[in-house]
Amino acid sequence: MAEVTASVSHWRPGSRVARVRSTRSFTIVLVPILVSFLFASIASDATWTSAVLVLLESATLVLAMWTSGVARADSKISVMLLLLAAAAAVTVLVSGGSVLVGIIGLMSGLLTVAAVGVIALGVIDQGAVNRQSVGGAICVYILIGLVFLFLYGTIAALSDGNLFAQGTDGSRSIRLYFSFVTLATLGYGDYTPAGDLARTLAVVEALFGQLYLVTVIAVLVSRLGQRRGG
Repeated sequence: MAEVTASVSHWRPGSRVARVRSTRSFTIVLVPILVSFLFASIASDATWTSAVLVLLESATLVLAMWTSGVARADSKISVMLLLLAAAAAVTVLVSGGSVLVGIIGLMSGLLTVAAVGVIALGVIDQGAVNRQSVGGAICVYILIGLVFLFLYGTIAALSDGNLFAQGTDGSRSIRLYFSFVTLATLGYGDYTPAGDLARTLAVVEALFGQLYLVTVIAVLVSRLGQRRGG
């Protein structure tokens, strides 16, 4: 018992004990995630919107790291991420061009993937079903849809052909719609991917959506039932 107490009291930065002690409600992270979702659904395809989104995704990642106890909001890595996103935003605003817009979209996607990883780590750290783990699971699900939004946008910006078989790349709002319809495996069929890469991404996203619901959500629900039964 003494050894366990000593190991808990002398935690090292970055350890699970340190993260759990520093953890906060994931509903905080849900705010910038929903802002990104709403902004992507109503904003035009102008260059400045790509700049805003990369800033939003970097802020989401920094907030996710702070919420999960991975890093402080004023840590070097948090400041560097925000500065990098700001530099990217200024660059795309000054230079513009479809290639740069595609690169910035890919950067936004990578930042979102990192946020998914950080939040998933925070959920695992909980070791139980509670408001934290459920809130984190919701955040991850929405972020996965945003990741594929950015990937579809990158293909639309960098590819010579059309993203959709309907002869269009679609607006960002349409790509957001397509991403979440695919993630939920609804398959309305009004928009279908045209190229091999886009089709592959759509299949991967659909698999992510299915597996996430039947594994992560199923486990959370089953453990919640056990907790109530106990």
